[in-house]
Amino acid sequence: MAAPAQPKKIVAPTVSQINAEFVTQLACKYWAPHIKKKSPFDIKVIEDIYEKEIVKSRFAIRKIMLLEFSQYLENYLWMNYSPEVSSKAYLMSICCMVNEKFRENVPAWETFKKKPDHFPFFFKCILKAALAETDGAFSLHEQTVLLLFLDHCFNSLEVDLIRSQVQQLISLPMWMGLQPARLELELKKTPKLRKFWNLIKKNDEKMDPEAREQAYQERRFLSQLIQKFISVLKSVPLSEPVTMDKAHYCERFIELMIDLEALLPTRRWFNTILDDSHLLVHCSLSNLVHREEDGHLFSQLLDMLKFYTGFEINDQTGNALTENEMTTIHYDRITSLQRAAFAHFPELYDFALSNVAEVDTRESLVKYFGPLSSNTLHQVASYLCLLPTLPKTEDTTLDKEFLLELLVSRHERRISQIQQLNQMPLYPTEKIIWDENIVPTEYYSGEGCLALPKLNLQFLTLHDYLLRNFNLFRLESTYEIRQDIEDSVSRMKPWQSEYGGVVFGGWARMAQPIVAFTVVEVAKPNIGENWPTRVRADVTINLNVRDHIKDEWEGLRKHDVCFLITVRPTKPYGTKFDRRRPFIEQVGLVYVRGCEIQGMLDDKGRVIEDGPEPRPNLRGESRTFRVFLDPNQYQQDMTNTIQNGAEDVYETFNVIMRRKPKENNFKAVLETIRNLMNTDCVVPAWLHDIILGYGDPSSAHYSKMPNQIATLDFNDTFLSIEHLKNSFPGHDVKVTVDDPALQIPPFRITFPVRSGKGKKRKDVDGEDEDTEEAKTLLVEPHVIPNRGPYPYNQPKRNTIQFTHTQIEAIRAGMQPGLTMVVGPPGTGKTDVAVQIISNIYHNFPEQRTLIVTHSNQALNQLFEKIMALDIDERHLLRLGHGEEELETEKDFSRYGRVNYVLARRIELLEEVKRLQKSLGVPGDASYTCETAGYFFLYQVMSRWEEYISKVKNKSNSSPDVTEVSTFFPFHEYFANAPQPIFKGRSYEEDMEIAEGCFRHIKKIFTQLEEFRASELLRSGLDRSKYLLVKEAKIIAMTCTHAALKRHDLVKLGFKYDNILMEEAAQILEIETFIPLLLQNPQDGFSRLKRWIMIGDHHQLPPVIKNMAFQKYSNMEQSLFTRFVRIGVPTVDLDAQGRARASLCNLYNWRYKKLGNLPHVQLLPEFSTANAGLLYDFQLINVEDFQGVGESEPNPYFYQNLGEAEYVVALFMYMCLLGYPADKISILTTYNGQKHLIRDIINRRCGSNPLIGRPNKVTTVDRFQGQQNDYILLSLVRTRAVGHLRDVRRLVVAMSRARLGLYIFARVSLFQNCFELTPAFSQLTARPLHLHIIPTEPFPTTRKNGERPSHEVQIIKNMPQMANFVYNMYMHLIQTTHHYHQTLLQLPPAMVEEGEEVQSQETELETEEEGMPTQADIPSLTDAGSGQETISSPPETIPSQPDTTPSQPDTTPDQIGAGSSPDVTCAVPKAPAIGTGPEAVPAEANSCPDVTPAPEETR
Repeated sequence: MAAPAQPKKIVAPTVSQINAEFVTQLACKYWAPHIKKKSPFDIKVIEDIYEKEIVKSRFAIRKIMLLEFSQYLENYLWMNYSPEVSSKAYLMSICCMVNEKFRENVPAWETFKKKPDHFPFFFKCILKAALAETDGAFSLHEQTVLLLFLDHCFNSLEVDLIRSQVQQLISLPMWMGLQPARLELELKKTPKLRKFWNLIKKNDEKMDPEAREQAYQERRFLSQLIQKFISVLKSVPLSEPVTMDKAHYCERFIELMIDLEALLPTRRWFNTILDDSHLLVHCSLSNLVHREEDGHLFSQLLDMLKFYTGFEINDQTGNALTENEMTTIHYDRITSLQRAAFAHFPELYDFALSNVAEVDTRESLVKYFGPLSSNTLHQVASYLCLLPTLPKTEDTTLDKEFLLELLVSRHERRISQIQQLNQMPLYPTEKIIWDENIVPTEYYSGEGCLALPKLNLQFLTLHDYLLRNFNLFRLESTYEIRQDIEDSVSRMKPWQSEYGGVVFGGWARMAQPIVAFTVVEVAKPNIGENWPTRVRADVTINLNVRDHIKDEWEGLRKHDVCFLITVRPTKPYGTKFDRRRPFIEQVGLVYVRGCEIQGMLDDKGRVIEDGPEPRPNLRGESRTFRVFLDPNQYQQDMTNTIQNGAEDVYETFNVIMRRKPKENNFKAVLETIRNLMNTDCVVPAWLHDIILGYGDPSSAHYSKMPNQIATLDFNDTFLSIEHLKNSFPGHDVKVTVDDPALQIPPFRITFPVRSGKGKKRKDVDGEDEDTEEAKTLLVEPHVIPNRGPYPYNQPKRNTIQFTHTQIEAIRAGMQPGLTMVVGPPGTGKTDVAVQIISNIYHNFPEQRTLIVTHSNQALNQLFEKIMALDIDERHLLRLGHGEEELETEKDFSRYGRVNYVLARRIELLEEVKRLQKSLGVPGDASYTCETAGYFFLYQVMSRWEEYISKVKNKSNSSPDVTEVSTFFPFHEYFANAPQPIFKGRSYEEDMEIAEGCFRHIKKIFTQLEEFRASELLRSGLDRSKYLLVKEAKIIAMTCTHAALKRHDLVKLGFKYDNILMEEAAQILEIETFIPLLLQNPQDGFSRLKRWIMIGDHHQLPPVIKNMAFQKYSNMEQSLFTRFVRIGVPTVDLDAQGRARASLCNLYNWRYKKLGNLPHVQLLPEFSTANAGLLYDFQLINVEDFQGVGESEPNPYFYQNLGEAEYVVALFMYMCLLGYPADKISILTTYNGQKHLIRDIINRRCGSNPLIGRPNKVTTVDRFQGQQNDYILLSLVRTRAVGHLRDVRRLVVAMSRARLGLYIFARVSLFQNCFELTPAFSQLTARPLHLHIIPTEPFPTTRKNGERPSHEVQIIKNMPQMANFVYNMYMHLIQTTHHYHQTLLQLPPAMVEEGEEVQSQETELETEEEGMPTQADIPSLTDAGSGQETISSPPETIPSQPDTTPSQPDTTPDQIGAGSSPDVTCAVPKAPAIGTGPEAVPAEANSCPDVTPAPEETR
């Protein structure tokens, strides 16, 4: 198998290159945003740029990137566009810019929306240009650019401006392009269409001739484009060289066709046009398909197009077709062909009289139609309305091969999509893993098109939806598998031995050579299938490795996935492995097959089962694993061996590779999706169309649901009646009681429910359209019944004063339907979620709620807040592996809950025993739950009923207060409650207390009744299943767990009524969808009533490692984001309480209206300044350090030493002032920088008690969902903005800090970026040098924004800051020395010779104290020349840190040269650990160990 060539990476231009470019000079003259006096518009500039920069460089991405980045489209092209100045260069320039925006994944249509007037004219020019002759004004390359632009338009139907133009091309009138006979046939099929068609004709007649001609042009556009493509395709020769322009044009055209077919609005009428043009027949017979190299991608795209043209859907209605309906369509086609043959072609009698199953294969059709002449074939096709009628005297112009293929491909039997899927192996093989068109490398630039499905706004059917996600999920995991295989196998260094075999020169932790491999079982196939039900094999390996690695191999569990690999290296022993060259040919990789572990075998050859029992100790190093092979794959391989004489793959394996368990769940998820496609997946009717992206996007909003609930109990949501009134602005609140003393929560609210269909009671934005009546809320305060005399009987209450938008979100969540809550940073998303859960729990006690989150951390936060509310913990259950991290002593996992139930049962039975004793009843009532039940029925209830009959109000006399207490039968039992139980003030109050006491007793027995099942079920597994299916009311899991365990949950009969998803915008589309289907439908309907999604699509999307899937296939789009794009109504939380108002301004421009909660202005921590720093946020410009800005040791592994040192210096400065280190986090945008900063922290701060370590050093992406008081952020890049151009990443970065944000970056680069302008214009308004106040201690009393009384110092660069921190540290040590008896060795200075740091006095002081003096500290030149001056052996010797890991060879002179007198960085390092003279200083020039793990390259 030929290894693909490594694609080239697009190197982003540096700032200096950008400034030197011709384009940049023009930009500065004509359109750059920061230039005040711009030259007037000149059309010649556009012509010049297009000819000299774009066409001359053959549309080089680098040039186009520069133009697009300089805001050419926004500030020059579209701003000045009008029909008068429109030209070819103008059109092409705009298309190039829009395509580049799509490639970079930044919003493309915003500019056009602001100035839409000339867009219709522009679009018509594009259509005209796309049909122009290729040898005319527009070259084929230019037309490919136009095709791509059109494709983007067809994929942006949610933009009104685009839709209004595109609609003309794809509506019913486009059927003008059909041949008359075919048109007649289609209209006959659907009588309703004939009416529409006649109407269209009538309207056309009323048009004036010019408008009619224009309309006809648009309607025929796609038909003409197809004809043009066919002529280009036919010009491709079979063997002579072909220009790549032609191949790219053909690929892009097929991509456009696929996208038109894969969307219902575009497909509805277009599919018939495509069928009538016989495009597929032309393509499959073309020379391009048969060209091995150039045609490979084209044929893969063609397969996708074939799949979509024959998709199982009714084009007009959009309904999915069942297998029976598809079979009927196929039979109709064949029988109409047989009828035509019988009536008109005597030579086809045999065919006409055969049964369908006998003649519908390709072979039999070719047998019957092959011998016929071309003319006869043409006549057959014209009878079926496939071709125009052939005049009797003429011969056909079409060749026979085309006519035969046309008839055969149309009538042959197709295998159904679900069958294809079931026969597909789930594990990738070497053919897919290294196919660049399907699984591109990490260097995907976004230029070419790929044979990949796309996730856009709409899908054809649920089957299509699942299938696209299935394929993409499979390929994304294939990409990760490829990285693992390449890493492991290359570490093993397979070489060819002198005898021709394999010898492994290295070793890998995750892979082992196979000693023996045998297939031990091939089970019989199921009826109707041709693949075995299971195939098992034994793999033997020799574990002569370190103990911890041996434990990892022996710890492989059931269902873990491994890969079996065959390598046949051709390189001799000792050949160096080069990571830059293609992998396959270097290691000689031949086969890859997946397998699933069943278990390890013991001495007797039996599988060791997973279980609580300890595993047997096996002797020796040899271990054998029993594995399941993929039956589909096995069947395909064996068929290939038998039919084609290929070698048996299963006799060649020589390496087995395992993967990290966390990343290895792809097979379980794929099986889940495949099972979903094989069942009738029932999505609730109210959700079906929205999930596919059709219909009214607000149809699932509670205001439009037929089962809206009028009266809801808001329980403890409101803190007072005032809070309630403020929560419903614009509504008239009527309270059922007038006495203000009784107007206390909890409240029940009755809402006006709209009557009459189709009338919208409430606008999406919350503006009511109806009369007064619709604005009146009826509020009824009610008292929660007394729960008993003990303090713990009092319900826990909510203490948060929710805002009115939060209340709207809670109200929507309690109503049936789909609720989408957009929660910007710090707006209390989790509090809203928890309140919704609590309110549903109290309003609908019989319903069960499923909570799904993206991360375990979010689940833990939710659970910690749920436990603070009034929810009985026996109803909580947590599934998955994250429950260990919960910060409570309580265990909410399945077995934790079982233990809780058993312990609680014993506690309650003890209470029953106490009650029995207090009542003086003999016997053993507390033996089991069952006996306790009888005791309650016969002893407790009888006493209570007798008591009630004595004290209940007699109709004639007034009740006696003393009787309530006198007759009470349970005084002795409640003796341990706070006394006196009865207050004796009024009869009603005491009666309520008595009933509360009885409720307390009754609850004991109710719980015991629920726990009875655990007495009957003996095993922990059965008890845990019972809890899951019956007892738990609130069940939580991560989305990954739901995808992995769906099969088990459905089998158990798991049921739920509501789903709440947190972090919904971070969950993959398919992982959001699977939780909807974790239960079997009841009578064919889903019992799901509510779906609440809480997330923020303005923050980061799900993580997709492969750039191609992320960008080209749009796999990073979450379902939440898609719903927002479609227009599903959302509740946008609009008040944040996390950050200072000034910090909030850096990101609140991204949201509709994000304000601040009052406490942000009022609390002292928000109004006080940050001690020692002049500003609460600052952007600090960092220039190149020693001539180097960003560096990239590995792909995407960016580092910037200057920024890293600067960030750490500021961190140390803050700690020395007294800031707690755990209140500071250091963030960066790249993994490489994270490793570098961690390394510098280890060397500078170590475990130094004066400084400490920051709370976290991590990437912005990893820190999403977390926060800290002070954030130091390094943006790393100095050549191109990189992935911070994604505004979502910027929003996350800006919103993590509560009190202080300090950003280190190359300002000249970031301030030019259009997408980042709103934030960077605020940042650059402040000075770009760090302003510090070194004499102001932490905490300060200075108010934020006040001028400080202390002196402000301006730091110009990193070396100055480093030196300053060093001097500050020295001073601190000397002043604290008098109080510390322990001798602290001074860190080495970093000062030039002759520069004095300390005053004479301090020098004398230190000499008196016996500390080393300035002379003892090795100077910079000493360190550079390798001399070390060490005083008497101290306890610890700090090292001289060198700040140039990337350039260890720098001489002292170079370091000092060119920097200010402050020289370079000298920051104290933690003392080396060790005692006496043995403590060795760290190497001065050691390079930080920042080699990334393979999966962390991004």
